[in-house]
Amino acid sequence: MQVTHDRAPARRPGEPLVARLACLAAQPVLARVVRRIAERHPSLFARLGPHQATDFLIDPVELPFALHLRPDPEALVFRAVPRDAAPRPGATIRGRFMLLLELIDAEEDGDAAFFSRDLEVTGDTEAVVRLRNALDDMDGSLAEETAAMFGPPGRAILAKLRRGYLTETERQEAP
Repeated sequence: MQVTHDRAPARRPGEPLVARLACLAAQPVLARVVRRIAERHPSLFARLGPHQATDFLIDPVELPFALHLRPDPEALVFRAVPRDAAPRPGATIRGRFMLLLELIDAEEDGDAAFFSRDLEVTGDTEAVVRLRNALDDMDGSLAEETAAMFGPPGRAILAKLRRGYLTETERQEAP
């Protein structure tokens, strides 16, 4: 089943250069994170079944780049990519960064976010559902675990991001 909401993010002046620089800066962090997750949560990959070879494009719309994930434990890929250089994905998941982060930890309702058009899913929806179910079955918080990898600074950054997200959400919900 293919589902789309056809809402591509607008390009900003200078975005390609900023995206490439941001990708270079983010890459060591992403490599460390994905290695640790693979070591600590091998069942996450097993739950994906045939979708381990799917290329997912996770697109946090306010960041200058997207994330390419191929959850194949034999050829694991998790990297930042400029949108104009992203591989052709089997599935794309697009939304605000903090919404995507909250979805990883099952703290937001993915169905509600999709139907409110806060979350856009295109491509192989079965692969996305499998990924979502695998993440939902994890014990603990993947975001907290990732932040803890970087010690007190990582936990402080995550806490600040969450506070900012809650403040923004409250402003949007106010009458």
